[in-house]
Order: sequence, then structure tokens, then C-alpha cells
Amino acid sequence: MPAAPDSARRAAEAVAAFARGELVLVQDDEDREDEGDLVCAAETVTPEQVAFVVRWTTGIVCVPMTGADLDRLALPQMVEQNAESLRTAFAVSVDAAAGITTGVSAAERALTIRTLADPDTTAADLVRPGHVFPLRYREGGLRVRRGHTEATVDLALAAGRRPVGVLAELVAEDGSMMRGPQLRAFASRHRLPHVTVGELAEHLPPLAGAAAGSARGADVR
Repeated sequence: MPAAPDSARRAAEAVAAFARGELVLVQDDEDREDEGDLVCAAETVTPEQVAFVVRWTTGIVCVPMTGADLDRLALPQMVEQNAESLRTAFAVSVDAAAGITTGVSAAERALTIRTLADPDTTAADLVRPGHVFPLRYREGGLRVRRGHTEATVDLALAAGRRPVGVLAELVAEDGSMMRGPQLRAFASRHRLPHVTVGELAEHLPPLAGAAAGSARGADVR
């Protein structure tokens, strides 16, 4: 059965917005978490974007990135035995080593995120633990794991950005996770592109192989 035109359009709009450095709302599959994340490119993230993200989400700001980049930065898994229900691959949390006071402000978290995205960053440019949470992308991307981590990095690749992104989970006003109609209303109210993980998996090109050699972050634009 051919894909609905709207599905392809939503995926294309998400890629275009990500390429411009804008926020995108990515909704999980209903049979998984059925939650929505705000995502964007790490290399261009601004303090204003981080402040917006922190206001409307859990406040746990994560940075999906490839294993090659994490290994280059000497950022191992947070724990040896991952018992989290969806096996989200948290690495050790970090702050930037320079230009930081407490590390928790929106401006300082944005600096840490951009530091993680910089191909010239070394392990010595980061302190551990910190207030930003890197996530290890599974090679093969959405073809092998339909998670927000893989969706964010695959979006970055499709958008011609370095394979490093930002994500945080949206929370409703009552403190529960935002789902379904709430996500659609939020995207409409804030004029954000809204796409599902399934739509990205269907319409993004198979770029995951480009992520494997990204330790130096060759420009794929």
C-alpha cells in the first residue's frame, strides 16, 4: 500500500526544519512509549532553544550521538548492566570544561551541547559528571531500533548536519507525559513540525552507514 502523501510531507518538513537549526516534535510509535520529544541539531543549539526545551519537558536534556564520537570523547555507558525498560543507552553525563559555572543554566547547557557536537572537542574539554546526558546511537539507526535516539541522529544525517542532536521528552501540565492529541495541539500552538518515528523510518534515506565513520564529523551536506 503506498505511503500517504502527508506522511512524506511531514518527514520532509522535519528534515528541512532540522537543517535550519529549528526544533522539531518527534512522536514515538503508539505501541512503544507514545511520547513526544523536542529535537534539534546540537551544533546550532541556542540558549533560547534550551530554555524552551527545559520549560516544556522533563528538563533532562539528552544528546544522541554515534558510538564513534562517544568513544573519541572517552564517554562510556553510564552503567555496565542497562536495566532500563527500553534499553536507552545513556553515557556518562558531562559539562563543558571551559566557560561553565554550575553547568545547569540554559546558556551553559547549550555550550556543553555545542562542545559535544564540535569535531575538534577532545575528552579533556569535558568534565564528568555534568548536566547534559549523551545517548549512544545504535548503528543502523531506525532500521534496527525505532527510538528517539536513532530518529534524532538519522534526522541529522538527512539534514546534512553532524550526527549529534538534542532531545527531551514533553510533559503535560498535570505532570504526566504528553501524548496523542496533546502533542498535536502543542505542535500546532508553537508552530513546530510534527512527525512520527514511523514516518521517519519510512521516508528517511538509509544514511545510517554514514554515521559509523563520523568520529571527525565529515560534512555530509
